[in-house]
Formats: sequence, C-alpha cells, structure tokens
Amino acid sequence: MPQLTPDALRDAVARIAPSRLPALTQHLFEATTNAQQTQSLAPLRAFVHSWAVFVAIERHPARAERLRELERTVEAGEVDPTNAITEIRTIRETAEAGLPRPGTTPRVPSPAA
Repeated sequence: MPQLTPDALRDAVARIAPSRLPALTQHLFEATTNAQQTQSLAPLRAFVHSWAVFVAIERHPARAERLRELERTVEAGEVDPTNAITEIRTIRETAEAGLPRPGTTPRVPSPAA
C-alpha cells in the first residue's frame, strides 16, 4: 500500500488503474480548491481517504471485480439490493481497515533471514 499522500496515490493509480487518473486529478483539484476556500484540510483528507480505499480495493483484482459486479447489481435495480449493499459495505470496510493511519508509514515486512 502506498503512503497516504497525493503523489504516492497518483503513482499507485497510474500503475493499477491508469484510466482513473483524470478522475483523481479532478478530485485533487476540487479538494485543493475547497480546502483553500474553507481554510480547512478536511477536503484534502477526504481526497486521500477516498483514493486510498480505491487503491486498497483495486490492488486485489478479484475483490475489485466483485465490487464492480455488486455495483452493477444495485444500479440495475432488478433485484432487492440489500445483500449487494451489505457486501459492498464489507468490501469497503475491509479495504479501510487495511489502511495505515494518517501520518504513518506503511509497515514493510522485514526480509526473511
């Protein structure tokens, strides 16, 4: 998992989902503008959190594909979405739980001796 900085997240997105770079750039621009206007770091924190969760999910292709499948199910509106929404929530919570706390560096396992 990359460090929780805009540059590190941009690099990670460029590697795992390059088609999403324009969305990341737009979100960063909006977050920066909002942070300046409100004189608050909250918009930038929200940006970092959102893209860190995205990267945490996309780093696992099967989990990312399952999330997209569930989102399509909810959007289609053809079946009761309760189970899909519950599973979406679980996927996102699992991704969030694996994130390093803000201001910390992700742990890197030591090499085996």
